[in-house]
Amino acid sequence: MEASKPNQKPAVSTGSNVRGIKNASLVILACFIIAVCLFLFLFGDSSHFEYDGEYTGSMWFAPEDLKYHPNDLIGTIFKGGIIVPILQTLFLTVIVLSVERAIALSSAKGKGNITKFVANVKACLAKNDIAKAQELCKAQKGSVAAVVAAALVRYKEMDENTVLTKEQKIATLQKEVEEATAMEMPSLQQNLPIVATLTTLGTLVGLLGTVIGMIKSFQALSASGAPDSTELSTGISEALVNTAFGIATGAFAVISYNFYTNKIDNLTYAIDEIGYSIVQTFAANH
Repeated sequence: MEASKPNQKPAVSTGSNVRGIKNASLVILACFIIAVCLFLFLFGDSSHFEYDGEYTGSMWFAPEDLKYHPNDLIGTIFKGGIIVPILQTLFLTVIVLSVERAIALSSAKGKGNITKFVANVKACLAKNDIAKAQELCKAQKGSVAAVVAAALVRYKEMDENTVLTKEQKIATLQKEVEEATAMEMPSLQQNLPIVATLTTLGTLVGLLGTVIGMIKSFQALSASGAPDSTELSTGISEALVNTAFGIATGAFAVISYNFYTNKIDNLTYAIDEIGYSIVQTFAANH
């Protein structure tokens, strides 16, 4: 009776070969530091403003009685207020994680055309040429090849096994394909949930900055006597700059998320297709 129990070895796959940034919080922190430095020392540099008197350095640290207004777009962005570096952090994070996903999914794709690789592996399986199929996996690399390589190792083991029944062998092979796929998926989808979050967060933070800017504008209009034109322009600038950054962040995040999700879906489809073919080929030949 004991001889009929599946004598399974540990799963072949031990981890994904896809490389990526594991700790996105470090990326966010680095982007925040860069955004603050840009806000204070680039956008806030005195060369981007017109003012009375002599002053050099960042306008963020300028004396309170110094009256100034921007003379170019960079200065206008600075007038967006403290929400601007937060939005810049979100925008830079989307850019960095998008580039990181591009590199990661490029390595996950492997070398050569995936469709051609899948077709060649199917042809090898039809001829029962497992060794050739394994050579193709070594040459292709990537996530699809990793799943196929793990399945082929188990395929050979089941082919040589004389203890298990056909149904047990097929179940073991299916389990290997599922486990190998499960090892690859987290690496493929890594950091994309953060990008998806930024699609909404960027827009909401931009809206917050817009509301704050409009509040300042109405405060200037409600002042007794003639409205303070400087305060009014500051409020309007803050509202429009934050709106622009919020929309840009949300739009770029949506495009990035959908683009990479589609690429992952294509890889998943290829993995499912070749995994199914391996199992069906084994079932047909045994």
